[in-house]
Amino acid sequence: MTDPSNALSHSNDTIAAIATAPGRSGVGIVRVSGPKANAIAQAILGTLPKPRYAHFGDFNSRQGQLLDQGIALLFAAPNSFTGEDVLELQGHGGPVVLNRLMQEVMALGARIARPGEFSERAFLNDKMDLTQAEAIADLIDAASDCAAQNALNTLQGAFKTRVEALVEQLIQLRIYVEAAIDFPEEEIDFLTDGKVLGDLTSLINQTEQLLAQAQQGVIMRDGLHLVIAGRPNAGKSSLLNALAERDSAIVTDIAGTTRDILREQILVDGLPVHISDTAGLRDTEDQVEAMGVERARSEIDKAGRVFVLMDGSHLDFNQLAQGIEQELTSLGLAGRDKLSLIVNKADLLPSGCPQTAPPQCLGYPLYTVSAKTGQGLEAIKTHIKQCAGLQSAGEGQFTARARHIDAITRALDLLQAGETQIQDHQAGELLAEDLRQAADCLNEITGKFSSDDLLGRIFSSFCIGK
Repeated sequence: MTDPSNALSHSNDTIAAIATAPGRSGVGIVRVSGPKANAIAQAILGTLPKPRYAHFGDFNSRQGQLLDQGIALLFAAPNSFTGEDVLELQGHGGPVVLNRLMQEVMALGARIARPGEFSERAFLNDKMDLTQAEAIADLIDAASDCAAQNALNTLQGAFKTRVEALVEQLIQLRIYVEAAIDFPEEEIDFLTDGKVLGDLTSLINQTEQLLAQAQQGVIMRDGLHLVIAGRPNAGKSSLLNALAERDSAIVTDIAGTTRDILREQILVDGLPVHISDTAGLRDTEDQVEAMGVERARSEIDKAGRVFVLMDGSHLDFNQLAQGIEQELTSLGLAGRDKLSLIVNKADLLPSGCPQTAPPQCLGYPLYTVSAKTGQGLEAIKTHIKQCAGLQSAGEGQFTARARHIDAITRALDLLQAGETQIQDHQAGELLAEDLRQAADCLNEITGKFSSDDLLGRIFSSFCIGK
């Protein structure tokens, strides 16, 4: 149950909004929620519809003027989306018609809903938790089948179930530890029986798994941030143009043409991919180009994936690993994670050189491509989907947001700190406190432990009418 002291205050206002997208359409919906919903239905329809049954009739003003004609649906509290009395007036989708109907609803005592206020009331009335409320917005904004399915999984409680199960295990372990501290006569030696450390290790592993899935959920929701990096004239801008299927970047034979970050968004089977084409990485005395290189390195640090592009015509395929290792070192990228190696200009490779590179080199994925002819592009797109986890989306996967990542990361840090307390210092009291705070962090995800400010920021990002 939501703690009222930690939630936004309930309101006795009746709220209303046009729940369909702006513009002309066959059907438009005005949604009303609150204590005056029944009275508004009676005034506009001339009768009170039977709850949960479709009622077809005229929509009239207080003066008896016909405003529209359509279907009315009444949902009695608590059996509604918000948990309050809810009225839906489904009429024609012209903006003038809907605005006239909204004006009448407001004249009868409703006010215009804030963005996300319907979902906010559903949360406050315990009709859903925060992950499910956010999943509604994510489902509306989904850009691919997988993203939509992940949002539906979250709406059905996939994320909530994982979090609540983890919190319950944290509580049970904390009870065991505190019982050993508070009742020493029971002779529970939690420092030596191995149970606490074993359970704690299991919790850390489960939290790490949850974090990995949540990170994938964020990528599926927000898209993958892909940076193309490499030396000047490696073909970075050409690869960007090939992936975007248009001349987005200027391509010349002059090294250092790209000075600033050039951004492009593409869809790969519905997955949003935010591509950044960067300045060539090299030492330069040109002040403007040097600034571009500095920005390129900053972009690399923030990337979800980095494609390191190399000119295949300059590589020795007989000593490929050695050549690539030298290239990564000279570019300042050696030892980094999230790298994919792309050998470009396959069409210019000398006779006898392999047209497809080995699948991996130095532990990194390795692909050969020709940005000019398009050779290898489909393999690159498949690799992009794999980096985003697109192929593995399905049952059990869920959509996630940055705030979820932050909460899980803080919980994981506390659990790891607790492991140190018990292993190095045998400090049971400190472990119990770390367990309590970790549970609070995870409860922020579902809204069982949340500040008014957090809730306000979450729901204000929703569209009006949801």
